[in-house]
Amino acid sequence: MPLILEIVTPEGRVLEKSADTVVLTTATGEMGILPHHAPVLTILKYGVIRVRQQGQEELFAVAGGLAEGQPEIITVLADAAENVRDIDIPRAQAAK
Repeated sequence: MPLILEIVTPEGRVLEKSADTVVLTTATGEMGILPHHAPVLTILKYGVIRVRQQGQEELFAVAGGLAEGQPEIITVLADAAENVRDIDIPRAQAAK
């Protein structure tokens, strides 16, 4: 049974999908979460969330926040998050 991953920002829900594996960039390093993982609460750094489902990988840029992992669901409360394929490079450089 796969995990359900939710990524939520102050602007709204960015993602809700099933995943075989989720890799988070935490304050202490990368953390991989598989189905039936022990409950965990962690602080996220600026970085990338890697979502793997059936051999495909999707990447999300995240600007800090928190992640709560339960055996069947991971909830990410991020300050900002965006699928990397949707990032507008000139807009990102202007915001920097």
